[in-house]
Amino acid sequence: MNILLLETATQICSVALEHDGDIVTELHSDEPNAHSSKLAVFIDKVLKHEHLRDNRLDAVCVSSGPGSYTGLRIGVSSAKGLCYALDIPLLSIPTLQNMASLYYTLHPEYNGFVCPMIDARRMECYTALFNREGIVKETAAEVIETGIYDNWLDQKPVTFIGDGAEKTRETLSCHPNARYDTSFRISATGMASTAEQKLANGQKEDVAYFEPFYLKDFIAKKSVVHGLRQMENGKPE
Repeated sequence: MNILLLETATQICSVALEHDGDIVTELHSDEPNAHSSKLAVFIDKVLKHEHLRDNRLDAVCVSSGPGSYTGLRIGVSSAKGLCYALDIPLLSIPTLQNMASLYYTLHPEYNGFVCPMIDARRMECYTALFNREGIVKETAAEVIETGIYDNWLDQKPVTFIGDGAEKTRETLSCHPNARYDTSFRISATGMASTAEQKLANGQKEDVAYFEPFYLKDFIAKKSVVHGLRQMENGKPE
């Protein structure tokens, strides 16, 4: 069984190949705004590295969000294109679940909570809370304030991970059970076991209608390119 795994929900672009439950190869980059130029190249290199033709893939699994609007759109579009062309199942896994699963895999001795956080600008984060059995606090876009996690921090350690965790350290680190793992990096490899289970259980997405879980509406910014001006009613402002 060969499952291609794509993770593009954050700045990191990661592509991995799972074969019969094991990760056989993975490529990643944390170069900013590089998903559009890196993803197709990584997919091609991963398949060629394993001498695997596209038509020997059994499924493609993509991180479904929340996260970067552009990154999610690129990842899901690529996954859907492959699945449609090859007539294979499309699988999806929530990004925060992927992060928590990977952390527990990397730290088998840890039995506390894991709180993955993705930076959603200002003091807001996309976040959820997990234990080893699954999700404890549902995914939300939250402004991180003092005391927001005290109910869980009072029970046992909570490890905060992801690119949104560092900006919350000053707010939450005063609690003795608050921990931060700044070495953690999101990766497509975290989806492997869940992807295999979903494929075995027939939990596939509709290739035609599946969309990423953006959580918040996309808000376009004004152009910062010199020489360009915003247009209003067909005329330059």
